[in-house]
Amino acid sequence: MQPDLNILLFSALSIGCMHTLLGPDHYLPFIMLAKAEKWSISKTISVVIACGLGHVFSSIALGVLGIGLGIALTKLTGIEALRANLAGWAVIAFGLAYSAWAFVQVSRKKPHVHVHVHAGGQLHSHAHNHTHDHVHVHQSGSGRVLTPWVLFIIFAFGPCEPLIPLLIYPAAAYGVMGTILIAALFSVVTIITMLALVLAGYYGLNELKGSWLEEYSPLLAGITILASGLGIQFLGL
Repeated sequence: MQPDLNILLFSALSIGCMHTLLGPDHYLPFIMLAKAEKWSISKTISVVIACGLGHVFSSIALGVLGIGLGIALTKLTGIEALRANLAGWAVIAFGLAYSAWAFVQVSRKKPHVHVHVHAGGQLHSHAHNHTHDHVHVHQSGSGRVLTPWVLFIIFAFGPCEPLIPLLIYPAAAYGVMGTILIAALFSVVTIITMLALVLAGYYGLNELKGSWLEEYSPLLAGITILASGLGIQFLGL
C-alpha cells in the first residue's frame, strides 16, 4: 500500500522544521558570528541561505544518486552517518580555532605595565596594550571572505539525515514528481526556519548593550561554535 502523498508532504514539512529547531548548529553559529564580525543584515541573510542550500542540496544529490544507482537505504544512511561524524569534528575544530584566535585578541587588549630604569636610578612605569600594533584579522578583505566560506563548506559537507528516507519512499511510490515535491518542501522549510531563528537572535543581540559584549563577542562566538560541534558529536543534536 502506497503512503498518501499529502502525508509525505506533511512529514517533510514537520521534520524539516523540527530538524532545524533541534539542531542549534543550524542557527547559533550564524547569530554569534554575525555579532562578532559585525555582519550587516543582508550579509547575514545571504550567508544563512547559502549555507542552508549547501546543507540540503548535498543530501538531495546523494539521495538522487542512490535512487538512480539502486543503492540500498541502509547504505545511504550509513554514508550520511559518516558525513555527520566528520562534520561534527569539523565544527569542533572550527570552534577551537576561532576561540583560540579570539582569546589572543582579547588578551592583547588587556593593558599591562612596563617599568623602565632611567639614568640616576629613577623608575618610570607606563601601561599600554598591543591593539594599535595589530590588525584585526576579520577586518581585512580576506578575513571577511574566509569565515562565511568555512561555514559553507561545513554545512555543505554536513548531512540532512532525515531527508534521505523522505526521498526514497516517494521515489518508489510516486516517481520523479513526488521526489521533487518532497525535496523542495523540505529544503524551503529548513532554510526558512534557519532564517527565522537567526534573525530573531540577530535582532535580540542588537538589543543588548554593553562594551563587554562587543569586546568578548568573538570569544563567545568561538565557544558557541565549539559547543555546537560537541553537541553534534556527542549528543546527536
